[in-house]
Amino acid sequence: MQDPIVEKAISYIEELFQSNADGHDAKHSMRVYKNAVTIADSYPEADHLLICLASLLHDADDHKLFDTKENENAKAFLRQNNISETEIDAICQIINSVSFSKNKDKSPESLEGKIVQDADRLDALGAVGIARTFAYGGKHGRSLDDSIGHFHEKLLLLTDSMNTEEAKDMARKRHAFLLKFLEEYQSETN
Repeated sequence: MQDPIVEKAISYIEELFQSNADGHDAKHSMRVYKNAVTIADSYPEADHLLICLASLLHDADDHKLFDTKENENAKAFLRQNNISETEIDAICQIINSVSFSKNKDKSPESLEGKIVQDADRLDALGAVGIARTFAYGGKHGRSLDDSIGHFHEKLLLLTDSMNTEEAKDMARKRHAFLLKFLEEYQSETN
């Protein structure tokens, strides 16, 4: 059975992202959450509630989507649901360690942060990662070639940046699919 606060967080992100269609939506957050839970199952010592809440709220204040500062949306939700300030600080520290653009070569200090970072990066790989790349690119006026450039700037680097063995295993298959897609794209466009 799911913790009631997790259920509330799911409802919150569904409302928060209801008008977003560029790959950073509630379904993305749910996939990150599911990836995080899958990875966390191998780490009983990790704080699973922090992982669940951080994974669900990781984009609640993303600079590409919201004009908020210092995790305003995430903190407001957590405070409204009587989460302690210590836990809020821990969740926000995890959230702030997730972004690829802000943390390219940095691995989070906490196990929980490593798990959530891996979970988010997994959603940028494979078929879903390809779909998200083109959804984001289309919304922001990127050409197909510019979106393909994103594969080389970010997506193909993700597998080697995974923190946990479970995520590395999950990433390998998705990485292979990216390579196969790029090969086919190259073949069709030359």
